[in-house]
Amino acid sequence: YSGMDVEPFIACHRLADAARAELQFADGDIVVGKIARLFHLKGHEYLIDAAKSVVARNPRVRFLLVGDGVLRAQYERRIAELGLTKHFVFTGLVPPERVPYYLSAMDALVHTSLREGLARTLPQALIAGKPVVSYDVDGAREVVLPGETGFLLPPKSVAPLAEAILELANDSSLRSRLGERGAARFTEQFRHPVMSQRIRQLYLNLRPEKSL
Repeated sequence: YSGMDVEPFIACHRLADAARAELQFADGDIVVGKIARLFHLKGHEYLIDAAKSVVARNPRVRFLLVGDGVLRAQYERRIAELGLTKHFVFTGLVPPERVPYYLSAMDALVHTSLREGLARTLPQALIAGKPVVSYDVDGAREVVLPGETGFLLPPKSVAPLAEAILELANDSSLRSRLGERGAARFTEQFRHPVMSQRIRQLYLNLRPEKSL
């Protein structure tokens, strides 16, 4: 695992009011976020297509896309075609230290990339107490535990993605329960001192006896 400084994510709830006000989210809005470059294989197109069904059934849902890239104009056109412009907010490129700030504004995180090792945004969201929805690619299943921390879906699926988002949007207690379990399970595991110690111990266990 990629160890990290978990403290900014543990404490990011304190930033939520300021972040949501800056992004012009209303108190009743349910904010579903994605943190990724607007680039190929990151899967924004599946989220955008799912958003049409989501918004039709729950107009309170808003989408926050954190990041920038060469596909932004293409995605903005598609969002406009679907009549969803007012439901999407783009932050543009942000420095890594600002990720907890924008994460604090979210009620859930969606990860629709088609190729990742283990995306850092997944444990970061869970440490922040946010439930996650992810495609089942590469390492995602190590932290996205169905029924415990979020929803794990077939890659490129749109209808199941919409259903998972709606289930979270319509149930605040479910969001809280999944987020709390994720934070309890993964906060210590991803602390960088814990990771450093585990790597050190692994090397010690693997070295030849004669070097002892």
